[in-house]
Amino acid sequence: MFMRSERLFLRPGWPEDWQEIHDGIADEAIVRNLASAPWPYGAEDARGFAARAQDQRYPHFFITLPTAAEPARIIGCIGLDPVGDAVDLGYWIAREHWGRGYASEAARAVLELAGMLGHQRVTASHFGDNPASGRVLRKLGFQPTGRTAMRHSKGRGGSAEAVEYTLELSCPHDCDDDPPLMRAA
Repeated sequence: MFMRSERLFLRPGWPEDWQEIHDGIADEAIVRNLASAPWPYGAEDARGFAARAQDQRYPHFFITLPTAAEPARIIGCIGLDPVGDAVDLGYWIAREHWGRGYASEAARAVLELAGMLGHQRVTASHFGDNPASGRVLRKLGFQPTGRTAMRHSKGRGGSAEAVEYTLELSCPHDCDDDPPLMRAA
C-alpha cells in the first residue's frame, strides 16, 4: 500500500531500507520516546524493522520525502497497531526533520486510511517529557483522555508516565460522506 500527501510519500518498507532506517532512528532523543525500539539501536534492529511484515488492517509506512534531485529519502515511520480492542497510532521523525509538520501531515493521511479501513476510534500516547508529540496529536484533533499510565520503553530501559489521547473517526468506511471526517472524542 502506498499513499501520497502534499509533500510526502508513504510506502511499505523493504529489507534493503535498513541503513536509512538506522541512520534516521539511531538517536537517543528519538528512541527514548518509543515503546519498542531498544537503545542503543543497532544494525540488526534496523534490519528486523525494515523486514517487518505488513498487516492490511494495521499498516505501517516509511515516511519519505521525494525530491527532484535524488530518490526519496526515508525521514521517519508511522503506523497503526492493535492494542487491546483499540487501534494505536505511532510515529517517529528523524531529528533533522523535526519542526516541519511532517509528523502531522503523515498522520492525517494514515488517519484517513484508518477510517477507510473501518476503524472508528484511534488512540495514541506520548511520554510526559515529550510535549512536542502532544502538540502534534492535539493538532490532529486527538483529545487528552485525562488519564496517564506507566508505559514501558525499551529505549529508556524501563517505564515512564505516558499521557493518553483518543480520536473518534466520525464516518466509518461505508458511510456516504467523503472522505471520512474526524472529530474529537
